[in-house]
Amino acid sequence: MSDFSGDFWAVYISAITVLSILACAVLLWSLSTRRVAGPGAPSVTGHVWDEDLAEYNNPLPRWWIWLFYITIAFGLAYLALYPGLGSYRGLLNWSSSGEHDADLAKASEVYQPIYAKYAAMPVAEIARDPQAREMGQRLFLNYCAQCHASDARGGKGYPDLSDGDWLYGGDPDTIVATITNGRNAMMPPWGKILGDEGTANLADYVASLSGGVHDELRAARGKELFAANCVACHGPDGKGNPALGAPNLTDKTWLYGSSSTALIETIGKGRSGMMPAWGEFLGADKVRILAAYVWGLSNVQ
Repeated sequence: MSDFSGDFWAVYISAITVLSILACAVLLWSLSTRRVAGPGAPSVTGHVWDEDLAEYNNPLPRWWIWLFYITIAFGLAYLALYPGLGSYRGLLNWSSSGEHDADLAKASEVYQPIYAKYAAMPVAEIARDPQAREMGQRLFLNYCAQCHASDARGGKGYPDLSDGDWLYGGDPDTIVATITNGRNAMMPPWGKILGDEGTANLADYVASLSGGVHDELRAARGKELFAANCVACHGPDGKGNPALGAPNLTDKTWLYGSSSTALIETIGKGRSGMMPAWGEFLGADKVRILAAYVWGLSNVQ
């Protein structure tokens, strides 16, 4: 792109733009002139169809012509006032980034006192403030509902935020950290290591931990595999580890489903999930209000 950063290209683009507009004006003027063969003779092009259907060469209606002239004048005035001719910034020195900064400054004057009020409050207290909950709900619907649904109950692969079950912990500070920094979760695939039989046995044992449908003999075999391969993340009792984001396998809450087919797929192929980091985009004040809303879904009636 460095080849296009010189002054030549700015002049070139400006010239092409202005000449194109002027060419439109010349073309419009030439087409607005009435052409007739003589007094009383019709202005025709010589094209005739069906013996008497002739093509006339009449100019456009006068009001239409002036409308086009007005658009040309508007275009020239716009290019003089606003950027549009190469590197020329326009007489008003306007820029989209400048307008954006001005809008942010105006919004900051209005909302900063509100954010300052909540910045001094604990997240749990913010969650009980009606105005803060409305603000948090709007933030949630704008940025979170696409994955977690508008009612925050999630879906396959997306956690339910209203049930009190948390992969990384549900205290206010942890929720703030999750929204700010995001999360990256990974369940490694075990299919090639365990084989089809071993994967099925382990799936039955995992199902047994929460009282799901399982085969007792397979579950007994799977228990040994669990102790050898899964306790490092899920713990010896299968209750998980919030520090790793390893889910509790005993609470009947399943992110990808609890059927035999779903468990075999999860164990065999693994799972990966990513919660994007919103801290830089939203800023600390909005993150706290959003975290308060999420925390309140399962803690405030």
